[in-house]
Amino acid sequence: MALVLAIGVLLCLAGVVLLLNLFGAGDYVIGRVTSRYLGDLPPGYAASKRGFRIYATLVLAVGIVCLGVGLLGSLVPIAAALIVLGALIFGIASVIAIAGEVETARKPKI
Repeated sequence: MALVLAIGVLLCLAGVVLLLNLFGAGDYVIGRVTSRYLGDLPPGYAASKRGFRIYATLVLAVGIVCLGVGLLGSLVPIAAALIVLGALIFGIASVIAIAGEVETARKPKI
């Protein structure tokens, strides 16, 4: 459980750093990763600021769930609340990300 807790802390930290664009991390990832072609797929929703924030929120949500799972052995009520909160955030952010990807895919190509 300690490993899952450590992974949760790292994912939460990464999500917060990306979400708040600390140290220019968000701009770096957008410029180096999400704005480039991935095989045959052109850059999409994740290359936009709005899309990137949603994907950073998804990373944070997975981290929250991992924190909850890591705490199951010792703090069950807090762990359960974290799992539910992370799953809820993940579900809502996933719907927003899918809608954004569809909207981006349907835009006319120039």
